[in-house]
Amino acid sequence: MPTLRGITWDHVRGVAPLIATTQEFQKSRPSFHIEWDKRSLKDFEDYPIDVLAEKYDLIMLDHPCIGTAVRKKVLLPLNEWMPEEFLADQKRNSVGPSFDSYTWEGRQWALAVDTAAQVSAYRPDLLERTGHAVPETWDDVFALAAALSETGSGMNVGMPLNATHAFLSFMSLAAHLTGGKLLDEAGVNGEAAEEALNLLKRLVPHVHGMSLASDPIQMLDRMGETDELVYIPLIYGYVNYSIEGFRKNLVMFTDIPVLREEPSGSVIGGVGLAISAKCKAVPEAVEYAMYVASGDCQKELYFESGGQPGHRQAWLDENVNRISHGFFRNTLKTLDLSYVRPRYPGYLDIQEKAGEIVREFLLGTENGKEAVRKINELYRESIKPA
Repeated sequence: MPTLRGITWDHVRGVAPLIATTQEFQKSRPSFHIEWDKRSLKDFEDYPIDVLAEKYDLIMLDHPCIGTAVRKKVLLPLNEWMPEEFLADQKRNSVGPSFDSYTWEGRQWALAVDTAAQVSAYRPDLLERTGHAVPETWDDVFALAAALSETGSGMNVGMPLNATHAFLSFMSLAAHLTGGKLLDEAGVNGEAAEEALNLLKRLVPHVHGMSLASDPIQMLDRMGETDELVYIPLIYGYVNYSIEGFRKNLVMFTDIPVLREEPSGSVIGGVGLAISAKCKAVPEAVEYAMYVASGDCQKELYFESGGQPGHRQAWLDENVNRISHGFFRNTLKTLDLSYVRPRYPGYLDIQEKAGEIVREFLLGTENGKEAVRKINELYRESIKPA
């Protein structure tokens, strides 16, 4: 059997569980082997799926690329290779809409082996020093931010606001404000979009200086290694930072702060495991993917080797939550109420461009209405038939 090639992203959460599961899987299949390559978080978010599918058999991908992948016919439709009962179990044990985010035109294109959404992160030891509780509302967030700004202690709130994540935070807030009814053919809901932009702009003067150029990994590394960051209201959760010894200090995660009644609208992320249409050994690749996505593997080897499972059994497991200081239990409501980004062909072309518009607004004097107009212009252009 030929050696398969797989691609994931460069973080222990993205690499270690795939190496561990490959090694375990091949114990009973001596001829089975996968060579895993890794790419940066930015490449993971933006790299063309058709280029990856030419080179790799197994692909860890982000769901917004699904529409493009289907149009270009570069992925294997899993429902033609996997038992119906297995996929039904995956759907039944989805965390929020993670399974459905990889469904397109009635077929399944990836398995949700890893699930994440924007949640809140905090340092419990530092927060205790401030005398503030973990924020539950955005009013609480601003109260904490203002108090930290006044003390001159060097402790701050933070937010990953590079172009991609500025846009994702904008989307989370706007989806929260609209009950998930953020987009129609004309674009984003103007009133909610302006409110979301203005809330982010109000926060900018209070955030740590690294925020405007950072992604979630960079911010969580700083949070875990220094005493500079107390709280981050919107950031993609990484369970590794909630496990003793991963970084110098423990980072805890919880539901997002609210403007409405429930912590809804957070933009779901995570990673799906897909198989290239040009895979050199489809039956073996399918068998491996089913093994990795199974409930037993997810709550045991996948999690124990550094992964962030996508299977609900793992999120509810007592041992998993004990080791991770409640990471899964404490953020599950946010995940279950999360928002799925557009997946139509062309969406990924606007995500970073729209993020630059959001960043320009946050750093400049332009009003929110003009920023929304520019975002909607990009959106309407992107949905035009090719």
